[in-house]
Amino acid sequence: MKKVKDYMQSPVYVVDKDEPVQRARNLMLKHGISRLLVMDEEKLVGVVTNHDMSNRLNQAAPEWRRRPISMIPVNMVMTEQPITIYPGATLQQAAEIMDENDIDGLPVERNGKIEGIITSRDLIVYFAERDNESTVGDLKSENVVTVHRHHTISHVIDEMNEHGVDRVVVSEDNKTPVGVITHTNLAISGLSSDGAETKNIKMVRKDSTAGRKQYRYIKEVPLVAEDIMSYPIIFIGPDVKASEAAKILLTKDICGLPVVDDDKIVGFFSTREIVSTVRGWS
Repeated sequence: MKKVKDYMQSPVYVVDKDEPVQRARNLMLKHGISRLLVMDEEKLVGVVTNHDMSNRLNQAAPEWRRRPISMIPVNMVMTEQPITIYPGATLQQAAEIMDENDIDGLPVERNGKIEGIITSRDLIVYFAERDNESTVGDLKSENVVTVHRHHTISHVIDEMNEHGVDRVVVSEDNKTPVGVITHTNLAISGLSSDGAETKNIKMVRKDSTAGRKQYRYIKEVPLVAEDIMSYPIIFIGPDVKASEAAKILLTKDICGLPVVDDDKIVGFFSTREIVSTVRGWS
């Protein structure tokens, strides 16, 4: 039976609890990761994820939301006392802990020392290697949440929290899907360096129709879904083998795929469904 130590990532990327959120965000961008271990000297005190950064800053008191992320310490948004796992645990045990606690990663610790980290993406690798029977239709979730491309970022976050999902499909006026937003999009694209969830657009004014000189001014407006969504959207059919779909997630570095049947979205196949499946394997 495969063990955590066989699939965990090592060494791990860490950040000090007093370093700014901007530092954590930049590390995630640089290394293409979605979580960092938070240390107090040599002691593990927390984990910070792109979900934490987007969600908790959005829920913070106004005085914190207005601060630039270069002025907000990581300990304000991190998850304290993170659950850990030991390297000799099975992948099924890791999947069970992730599934029950709605998390995507576990620090791997032995005798108080961090040896690595096991994430849901590592479980995708294991799933793709082993599963040869399941189809996307067998495993897909039917809990698909849609937002309009002009909905604000705050509305997107509220919809994710209300429905308990970590991604939404972005649609046009005619309901045509045009993109997907995940917590990664929110944290990396939605958080600007000054902490604002707004954008500046140039407007043109003209005093009269008599041909007076036009001039421009800057208007600040909220960021909306289309500003941060991932596109073009990648679809998959329900009859595709789940292992092949898992390989697409890994190759494209995405967390999920809308499932389409007869030009209609009928579900979502994602990391969550894979972790839940691995949990049930013997």
